[in-house]
Amino acid sequence: MKISLSPHHLKRYKDILYLFLKYSSSDLAAEVAESDFWGEEDTPIPTENPQALELADDLERMGPTFVKIGQILSSRADLLPEVYLKALSRLQDKVKPFSFAEVEHIVESELGVRLSKAFAHFNNEPMAAASLGQVHEASLRDGRQVVVKVQRPGIRKQIAEDFEVLEEMALFFDNHTQLGRRYRFSKLLEEFKGTLLHELDYLREASNLEKVGETLKDSPNIRVPKPVHDYTTHSILTMELIHGTKITKLSPLARLDMNGEALADELFRAYLKQVLVDGLFHADPHPGNIFLTNDNKIALLDLGMVGRTTPGQQDQLLKLLLAISEGEAEKALEIILAISETSDEFNETEFRRKMSHQISEQQNTTVAEMDIGKSLLKVGKLSADTGLFVPPELTMIGKTLLQLDQIGRILAPSFNPNASVRRNVSELLSQKMWKDASPARILGSVLQVKDFVTGLPPRLNKILDAVANAELEVKVKTPDAEKVMSGFQKLANRITTGLILASLIIGASLLMQVNTAFQIFGYPGIAMICFLAAATGGFWLVISIVVKDYRDKQKSRH
Repeated sequence: MKISLSPHHLKRYKDILYLFLKYSSSDLAAEVAESDFWGEEDTPIPTENPQALELADDLERMGPTFVKIGQILSSRADLLPEVYLKALSRLQDKVKPFSFAEVEHIVESELGVRLSKAFAHFNNEPMAAASLGQVHEASLRDGRQVVVKVQRPGIRKQIAEDFEVLEEMALFFDNHTQLGRRYRFSKLLEEFKGTLLHELDYLREASNLEKVGETLKDSPNIRVPKPVHDYTTHSILTMELIHGTKITKLSPLARLDMNGEALADELFRAYLKQVLVDGLFHADPHPGNIFLTNDNKIALLDLGMVGRTTPGQQDQLLKLLLAISEGEAEKALEIILAISETSDEFNETEFRRKMSHQISEQQNTTVAEMDIGKSLLKVGKLSADTGLFVPPELTMIGKTLLQLDQIGRILAPSFNPNASVRRNVSELLSQKMWKDASPARILGSVLQVKDFVTGLPPRLNKILDAVANAELEVKVKTPDAEKVMSGFQKLANRITTGLILASLIIGASLLMQVNTAFQIFGYPGIAMICFLAAATGGFWLVISIVVKDYRDKQKSRH
């Protein structure tokens, strides 16, 4: 492994090692090792922990890359205790902002005009500041109210340098530690890097806003802001302003004015449709990105991170979600094995034992305890523990559904995501069938049939010519052909012998009705001869079968 000795890399090595040593020797490591999010803890969860607050501060000091890592960890209830999730959630939208002078410089250089000419009004104070950028309220010259998302200055270079260090360290762990070989840190980091680079391209995010908005056209109570393309570049994104309140800040009184159960179900159904039918879904619906509008609708913000699924993955995921929600362990196991990649260390017996135990337990959990998102993430973790690598899309969907589970319970504490899966699955299947039956797919199938039919006559002519000229040869490769044929011969002989003996018995029964001078034991002689011959032959057949089976058994032992 090549180690860079540049000052920036050396400083980063020191920072990362310090962070690792500080928290691997703390209570956090023990809490993570002992946590089991499939069940409920009996001990009360503390509301605040100084060390958890320190972790959030340390990540923020290390810069945007590590703030983003903290944001991702804040939504992973399968990895960290609740008190750390709460502390890290601050990084979702309470990061230190950069100066307005830098905002003005970036906007003017990207748009090519002065700020005062491009906007009728531009608020100096940011509405929110995140790891990659911050948002300012503004209004266009035509009176439209918008928000402008401005990327942090120099962030691309900083993230590129950070990933050089992280990639070197991940490669070291993969090559020299059992944990690295099991979890393949380099591959995980590569996927995270790709996702982060996509988030840095605001033109891509503007496209995501339009595409996801199109998938939500059948969900009247869910919306996304529309981008303003003329005011959008790779580093700034302008979109319509949606007035509302973060769902995490909803008061009890506000919840009385809305139908939280219906909103949660519609949100869950919309995401299931995105994942299992449309193949494009908002992959970062943490509470900081979800607003309740002034007219009691759900608004999805920050679509820099999206996930994609192929038609084949959609079919398998739909089956897997159903199997997990119903607690059908065997069916879920077969699907997971079919879509995953095995390593040399894969222990299928251990995998089946652990997974069957965990999935079957879902049948006995209460509505309040069951999280389908957690279940999918647990599938990924147990798979990695036994040497099985599930597709990264499965982990992303698990994280997304876990966040949705949390949002659903904020909107309606009694919301049951598993019941939502079962309730909406028939509709999803119907929509998927209609999508699969699109004109383009039908035309493709018709063209394939046309190619088959067109090529069939010449192929049939060749086969018929070969038959007519005695040139057709059929080759069948059978291992141990002589033994197989010998076995068939013995079987045929036994069946034939049995038929002959049965015929003798039937013939003897019929001859019993014919009186003859020749008798044996007072019965017609020929009939008795047939009976005796059948009895002798039957006895010999039984003895030969028993002896042959005994000899074969003795041979197999040796």
